[in-house]
Amino acid sequence: MAAIPPGSRRRCSLCQVEIQGMTGGADLVHFSQGAPGTRAKLWARVCQYLRSPEQTGQCLNQDPTLRGEVQSSDYYAEAPQVDLSGLVGGDPVG
Repeated sequence: MAAIPPGSRRRCSLCQVEIQGMTGGADLVHFSQGAPGTRAKLWARVCQYLRSPEQTGQCLNQDPTLRGEVQSSDYYAEAPQVDLSGLVGGDPVG
C-alpha cells in the first residue's frame, strides 16, 4: 500500500480507522475511541490478526516500512488481577 499524502486521510475499509498522512512519514491514526496513535499501535492492536489474503489486501497498514517499530506499550495491557478471596464463602463486600 502506498503512503498517504501529507494532509489527506484514508479510511480503512476493514477496521474503519482513519490514517492521516503527515509530513516526515509519521502518519497519525484516528481511532474510534481515545487519542490518536501511530501505525505501529494500530498494527499491534488490530492489523496483525488479519489472516486471509483478501483481508490483508484491503488493510491500509500492511507495509512494515510505513508503520515503524512496534513498542510494548502499543499492545493492549493485560487486565488487572482482581482479588475475589473476600467473596468466597463470606459476606459480599460493599
